[in-house]
Amino acid sequence: MTRSWWFTASVRLRKTLRRYRAGERTRLAWDYVKEPLLIFGAIYMCAAAVAQPFYIPSGSMQPSLGIGDFLIATKFSYGYNRYSLPFAFGKTPTQRILACQPQPGDVVVFRKPGHESLTLVKRVIGLPGDRIQMKAGRLWINGRELALRPDGVGKAENGPTEDPPGDYLDVYSFIETLPNGRQHPIYKKGWSGYYDDTPEYVVPPGHLFVMGDNRDDSADSRVPADLNGVGFLPAANVMGRARLVIASVDFVNADGVWDWPFHLRRERTFQQIR
Repeated sequence: MTRSWWFTASVRLRKTLRRYRAGERTRLAWDYVKEPLLIFGAIYMCAAAVAQPFYIPSGSMQPSLGIGDFLIATKFSYGYNRYSLPFAFGKTPTQRILACQPQPGDVVVFRKPGHESLTLVKRVIGLPGDRIQMKAGRLWINGRELALRPDGVGKAENGPTEDPPGDYLDVYSFIETLPNGRQHPIYKKGWSGYYDDTPEYVVPPGHLFVMGDNRDDSADSRVPADLNGVGFLPAANVMGRARLVIASVDFVNADGVWDWPFHLRRERTFQQIR
């Protein structure tokens, strides 16, 4: 049906253009295609302004987000700037329209500082002025240790660059409570890792402190940007808030794209991100 319509339309357009000179042909061709192009552009821009899909290739946000999750992030949650567009790079913008500050506990999608072509997702832990520190694997905010409740044992999947890729490892699962009362799960493999004991970080103005829920497998704000981490995240780099997992594929254990249908995680479909 669609192919037949396009074929018929193209034949009519060619017949029409033969009756006119070159300049008139260009004008007629533009008149013929401008309406569908404008409609497509309007739909694309509206969709980009409301929400955008993203793909999770690593395990730094397990168990909240799994490797192979496809998620939807809302753009209107924090306002708009140049990074709100699907394809926008370059220096971090300084202005945001309808700006709204992310809150601790929000899972945000953002451009990586210093490497703005890369898109990452982490959880907001601290706001400007907050004092953040890790002590013996426990998170402290503004001089207080956060409550941590045991939540059994979880399964953390190795990413494609880990050895062996695709294996599931037993890790301790906990529920962490932020100072504003919001709770979220975290994974911990141990309590004496390199970033389990840190100096106190003071979040500068206009920045956020973000961390992965998979605490021992996340290069986040604990890791300086020059060591391939995030460092303090400029709030202007935030693109949107992760809201919903629309589908999930265990691509690490699939033999190829053709094998993805057999590795769908149906239990994660349309799962809300908390």
